[in-house]
Amino acid sequence: MKRICFIALAIFPLFSFSQEGGMPAEFQLEKSETEAHLRFLASDELQGRRTTEPGNDIAARYIAAQFEAYGLKTAPGLDGYFQPIRFEAVTPPSAAFLTLNKTTYQQGDNLLILTGNAENLKTEAVFVNFGWVDAETGHDDYQGLDVKGKVLLALPGMPDGQDPMSVFNSMKKKRKLAQEKGAAALIELYRLQFPWAFFRSFFDKENLNFADEDSPEGPSPDIVYGWMQEEKDGNMERLKEGKKVKAELMSKGFSRRTAGSQNVIGIIEGADPKLKDEYVLLTAHYDHVGTGKNGGGMFTAQDSIFNGARDNGMGTTALISAAKALSKDRPRRSVIVLAVTGEERGLLGSKYYSEHPLIPLNKTIFNLNSDGAGYNDVSYVSVVGFGRTGTDALVEAGVNIFGLDVFPNPAPEQNLYDRSDNVSFASKGVPAIQFTPGTTGFDEEISKYYHQVTDNPDTIDYDYLHKFCQAFARTARLIADADSRPQWRKGDKYEQAGTELYQR
Repeated sequence: MKRICFIALAIFPLFSFSQEGGMPAEFQLEKSETEAHLRFLASDELQGRRTTEPGNDIAARYIAAQFEAYGLKTAPGLDGYFQPIRFEAVTPPSAAFLTLNKTTYQQGDNLLILTGNAENLKTEAVFVNFGWVDAETGHDDYQGLDVKGKVLLALPGMPDGQDPMSVFNSMKKKRKLAQEKGAAALIELYRLQFPWAFFRSFFDKENLNFADEDSPEGPSPDIVYGWMQEEKDGNMERLKEGKKVKAELMSKGFSRRTAGSQNVIGIIEGADPKLKDEYVLLTAHYDHVGTGKNGGGMFTAQDSIFNGARDNGMGTTALISAAKALSKDRPRRSVIVLAVTGEERGLLGSKYYSEHPLIPLNKTIFNLNSDGAGYNDVSYVSVVGFGRTGTDALVEAGVNIFGLDVFPNPAPEQNLYDRSDNVSFASKGVPAIQFTPGTTGFDEEISKYYHQVTDNPDTIDYDYLHKFCQAFARTARLIADADSRPQWRKGDKYEQAGTELYQR
């Protein structure tokens, strides 16, 4: 049910006006300016802003130019507004096969090798459960197994997590463990809930990993690594019974190269001497999926550019707008304004910052992230994570005052909270929510534009974009001005991480 209550007029009356006595700067944001930002970021000239490609770098320079114009400070340790990230761009093998006894798996069919080359290797297969080792818990799936030179078959994910994010986050460590044990290959068994064809189309192209030795996941290993869609041939049963299964493996055409991108970050110093050492982190990803087959959707010779006006041109425009409003009328707490790269390639930019924060995370009291697949109801701002951080009244106040209402936690079946950059900070303990254009569910209106070439600037409701940007800036201000800090709801999956981060 909609609840247009305009409680913003009742909450924090001392902060309803700017330091100069007028209305705060978010009320003065102009529609023409928010429209101009979006039209540039989602223009054909930026070629879909794919991470490591020139259009992505142009978008970064544009965002940095806005930060400079608004007088944002540079973050500690940086000469400018860029936090550079070195990536390793990995292209899967062009051809591969795996034979287990008499069953053959072919690349692009029921096999997807992601890394490594091998020349007609003939060996044995070994089942290694999850292929996981954890020194803290004493878990060791390799104990008592001879895996040197063998093809290892493993269950997806790790013992305490088989959800998609756990599966994806464990991939690199698992293949690194297999390499350290001397295995020739590690193949995970595809048992995820979404279609194999979707998984295959996402990974069967160039993918990015962190390249630096001190990156969150370490250097990429050379071991042959991939996934297979199991055939009902009895081989897994034989392996679990300790019987031998012959394996033959070939993989060729795998390649890697180094490439760079950057997060864009600026700091707004808080106006309250007692609270300015606490920071509210504002985030939005500025990358998108690029052009042609990289986009993952249908395209034509006439239009092959995935402009990403909604995803995430709108969120980036909201971030830029908040930077302008909050730098003009500074809130009590300090604000980190962070445009992250690589979200579409696996939340890479936000993950990198969470592992290499330029402001300590224990001083970062909240993350307000703006992202979304689009909108199907312009009377709403949808909030993913509503009810989890004690900020509901502030969010409603920030949204309602511009004639919008909050739609809480849309499309729960999509697990949206753990699919955007907010989860990179929530998993570290920082209370976080996702502020997204009005979505009541994943319907035809959303599907029409989500990761499609149709998501271009001419299809945007600019009156709604203007309100959305104002509401994002206002919500950020109310949280940064509040007397109390956001807290995880008791029993939340990230509550313990928050307790450890803030030592309380």
